[in-house]
Amino acid sequence: MNVRRRLIPAAAATAVTALGIGTLSACSGDSAAADTGKFDVVASFYPMAFLAERIGGSHVHVTTLTSPGQEPHDLELSPQQIAGLQESDAVLYLKDLQPSVDDAVAQSPVRTKIDAASLTTLEKHGNEVGGHAAEHDTHEADESGGKDPHIWLDPVRYAQVAEGVGKAFAKADPDHAADYRKNTADLVGKLHDLDKQFKAGLAGSRNKVFITTHAAFGYLAERYGLTEEAINGLDPESEPSAARVKDLEKTAEADGVTTVFYETLVSDKTAKTIAGDAGLKTDVLDPIEGITGRSRGKDYFAVQEANLKALQKALGAQ
Repeated sequence: MNVRRRLIPAAAATAVTALGIGTLSACSGDSAAADTGKFDVVASFYPMAFLAERIGGSHVHVTTLTSPGQEPHDLELSPQQIAGLQESDAVLYLKDLQPSVDDAVAQSPVRTKIDAASLTTLEKHGNEVGGHAAEHDTHEADESGGKDPHIWLDPVRYAQVAEGVGKAFAKADPDHAADYRKNTADLVGKLHDLDKQFKAGLAGSRNKVFITTHAAFGYLAERYGLTEEAINGLDPESEPSAARVKDLEKTAEADGVTTVFYETLVSDKTAKTIAGDAGLKTDVLDPIEGITGRSRGKDYFAVQEANLKALQKALGAQ
């Protein structure tokens, strides 16, 4: 598509192309945003790229700013990535999750800017998890006003975002609006089916409390009547205080917690230390911020189903 293409320096264009699929592209070996002949969408990280691919189908060329395996909270954009963003037809991002992306989007002349956070409701979770952990939320909570950005882990909220993205695509690329509407409806239907799976799968849980390394699962817990106790706050790499660790050990004993969950993109050292001291098991609960060879599935739905199985096991639902 790219009917309003602007020129960029040849060196920058070459660098964007040279970055290849590992850095920018979520679905194609042609990683440059320019001149693809399609509706070019830059997505900030995997959950946004997944929506763009499923909704856009064959009409879109999707590139992602966060490499597989990279912790998205820590992303710093290169000049080449910023150039690629400026040459796109649309950018899909989640405001307040990645400050470097927010800055680039604010300065970009891209006509269609889609903020996923504006398409659903955000709530505070990180410093309210079980009434604890106020001191563990760092830069991320400060920048987002303490609101939890992890909306994609709740299938219902993710479906709301999908509906908004579909409408934005249809408006920006009206020639393919009918296909975008159909693809959106298909995706939303599958997300509602996933919601039903979680409701049914967790309905008979003996326990309702689970411990995670960071407060990514607040929306999921709220949706299905669970309580997340996070070792850290919204920042996955902050260190918990000794008082917080002691508090978690008491919670685990009082609430019959069996498992401390960690994630694939962040060190499991703290989780294993706490689990060892408290005599608990460890397992993976994936916040699906990126798909790698260590992920328990190749896409959002597969990893969410693996998350459901892990919760069922830990909470005594199977």
